[in-house]
This record gives sequence, C-alpha cells and structure tokens, in this order.
Amino acid sequence: MAENPDRIEVLPVLPSLDIEETLAFYRGELGFREIVYHAQDYLIVRRDDMELHFWRTDDRSLCERTSVYLRGGGIGALHAEYDAKGVKSLTGLQVRPWNMEEFYIHDPHGNLLRFGRIPLSQP
Repeated sequence: MAENPDRIEVLPVLPSLDIEETLAFYRGELGFREIVYHAQDYLIVRRDDMELHFWRTDDRSLCERTSVYLRGGGIGALHAEYDAKGVKSLTGLQVRPWNMEEFYIHDPHGNLLRFGRIPLSQP
C-alpha cells in the first residue's frame, strides 16, 4: 500500500499473550492475511484498510481491559463473513442505544473488537 504523506492514520496497538496464537486467530478467523511484521514480541497484520498491531505481554488483565473500534460501511459484509465462518465470540449485528449498528468479537486473549457503522435505515 502506497503511503500518502498528507494522510494521518490511527493504528491500534493491542496486547497479546501469545503472538503466534494471535496471528492464527486474526489471520485464520478474521481474514487479516497480510503480515506486515512478525517477531516474537510484536505483530502487525492487515486486511484491506484495517491494520492492527500487537505487542507481547504476560498480563492477561491488559487484554481483558482493551478494545478497539473499527468503523465503516463494510461492517455488514464482515459480519456475514464471520457468521458464515462460525467465529465463536461473534455477537449479532444490532443498532445500539447510541445509534450505531454494531457487532463485537473477543479475541482469544480477551481484547474486544467493536465493529460499527451508521445504521443503513435511520428511524
């Protein structure tokens, strides 16, 4: 992906208890097939315009208290894909009280991935 020198990106850095297990989950279950960087203590994976970074920790509580919000119009297609794959911790896609249509996934270490979009049909 060519870098735009005027574009600012926000790239979350999530904790991981096991980099190899994290890679297997994000690559196999969630389709982050592009490995940008892979080391014993750090991982960068990409899927389309989504890029996630992971750093190695031994503190499970850090994972269990961490989340990232991924927002965009392709959320419905992602939910359908993950549902068809049988991703274990996948929630339903529903409009939340704050008027965002969202679904959630917990990764194997407890990080919460929140996917959202503006609802297609406004009340």
